[in-house]
Amino acid sequence: SRWRDSQPTTMESVRDEILAELRQQIPPADDSCSKYASWVRGTVSLPDPPTSRSSFPSPQCRFFDQHGFLYIPNFASRDEVHSMKTSMANLVQNEWNPDDPSSPHSMQVFRTDQKQIEAQGRSDYFLDSATKIHYFAEKDALDDGEGNHDEAKLKPEYRSENKIAALNKAGHGMHIVPGPFRDYTQSSKIFNLLRELGWTHPVVPQSMYIFKQGKIGGEVTSHQDSTFLYTTPRQTCIGLWLALDDATLENGCLWVRPGSHRESVRRQFVRNPGHFGESLEYGSEGKDEEGDRSQPQMVFRDLTEQCNASDDGETSKTISWEGTLPANSLPIPECKGLYDAGFVPVPCKAGDLLAFCGKLDHLSLPNFSDRARHTFQLHCVEGDDAGVRWSRENWLQYPKGMEFMKL
Repeated sequence: SRWRDSQPTTMESVRDEILAELRQQIPPADDSCSKYASWVRGTVSLPDPPTSRSSFPSPQCRFFDQHGFLYIPNFASRDEVHSMKTSMANLVQNEWNPDDPSSPHSMQVFRTDQKQIEAQGRSDYFLDSATKIHYFAEKDALDDGEGNHDEAKLKPEYRSENKIAALNKAGHGMHIVPGPFRDYTQSSKIFNLLRELGWTHPVVPQSMYIFKQGKIGGEVTSHQDSTFLYTTPRQTCIGLWLALDDATLENGCLWVRPGSHRESVRRQFVRNPGHFGESLEYGSEGKDEEGDRSQPQMVFRDLTEQCNASDDGETSKTISWEGTLPANSLPIPECKGLYDAGFVPVPCKAGDLLAFCGKLDHLSLPNFSDRARHTFQLHCVEGDDAGVRWSRENWLQYPKGMEFMKL
């Protein structure tokens, strides 16, 4: 409430005040302790004597493990940011022609609200995006205002040269295609950051470009990334959220809830066996006679009872806003409901990075400004070599014989 009620000069000063206070909450390093609690690795034995220890855990790692996220200014250069934005504009201009009946890219919307299952489950276009670049529009850019039928078309103001302004996102194989997105993904700074934060054998299941359009860019409701990127026997997802434009309170910067990464995953977005059959596969070779194609492709599985029965040290907490926004999240700049629920804003400059645990509760508000707020996002998990398995129930599955990119 103190942050909410303060009258700072800028939102950046609010962020810096919050980060400074969170740093003060980190227990001081104790050289006599031979164990360290890593979010991704669990309890780690440290070398003895302390003088033989490497830089793990670094101050950044300790902040990340304590609070579930890490803000890194100037992570990407201006040239990298410009290259990604230019490449995306060219891809949209040359590839996305949704009003052309012969185009392989159908008119699909992307949503995170109560109609998410319906929007992402209308066809195989969403599932087929795992290793490709597919395009998903904002519902308010379509002539029916929803995108609920195959005949939906872009409103006139979004056609031709301005069609990029109609997009919600592109994904989920941006990192696979040669160019600036793959170069960034395979850069030493990405690998070094993941190793610093505790990942030993990181792989990249997905990447996406988020447009967050001016005026029509909707909210991204409260969620945990591990809901969609589930691993066993432990959660290992990390989101790497790179700002390609300045992200402000007005245009929908990210809000995070520090410490929520210690809570259990509340629900899991899974392929529906009622639709696919027990094989959970689809396509001409994967059709299961037991499947009922009239059922939705994906469903949310409630994990709250499983959380309550857990004895692994995680906390379970009733979250009334899961999949929505806390009550009284708006208007800006007050955002009383968000502050009261424990969320804090993290405005960014273009090139800044936010890294956060897959179980961290986070969201963004609508874009109330006239300008888009672009971001490029990577999601990484530990690979098989770390003893971690990608859930066969996850919506995202690569074709047989194709593996996630190893870093």
